[in-house]
Amino acid sequence: MRVLLAACLATIVSFAADAAPATGSPLPAANEVATFAGGCFWCMEPPFKKLPGVVSVTSGYTGGTLPNPTYRQVSAGNTGHAESIEVIYDPSQISYEKLLDVYWHNIDPTTPKQQFCDSGDQYRTAIFYHDEKQKKLAEASRDALQKSDVLHGAKIFTEITPASTFYAAEEFHQEYYRKEAIRYEIYRHGCGRDQRLQQLYGSKAGGGEH
Repeated sequence: MRVLLAACLATIVSFAADAAPATGSPLPAANEVATFAGGCFWCMEPPFKKLPGVVSVTSGYTGGTLPNPTYRQVSAGNTGHAESIEVIYDPSQISYEKLLDVYWHNIDPTTPKQQFCDSGDQYRTAIFYHDEKQKKLAEASRDALQKSDVLHGAKIFTEITPASTFYAAEEFHQEYYRKEAIRYEIYRHGCGRDQRLQQLYGSKAGGGEH
């Protein structure tokens, strides 16, 4: 399994290096934006895309210093960026609190600079807030999770930090779970994401389309 997983990832990096960046959609005035980092962005897209009120979900990079980073550069771990998703949503249909709830149930907040089998600062978990309201809601949700018995006292390492420029990832990575369903499932299972989420949250784990 490890050999097969490595081969798939090697193929992915090769394709991604030559792919063109994705083009984002303009943000209508009535919609708002949320930005989350939760390890591999392929796996973070599905849980949010299926939510009523979510307009779009884009995989990309944020939180670092290098302008217009590529997948290869971010994967090397030297840009400061984290693999992230940008969620455009209609607040009249879905609340930021709901997005936060989905976010927490799709990550392991107890591991610093790592998510499941992926290690490095580029795979850290983070909530990038866009205003003071988002900051307060994010902090409240983190504190509530920390005080609950879900994590059995384990420390939460998820950052809550101001949003910075978000760079859309190459088109190859957008909706990868649909484009390369078999490779995606091999990666997701081999990385142990669902197994760990189930261990943490039981029936409330994940909730995304795999």
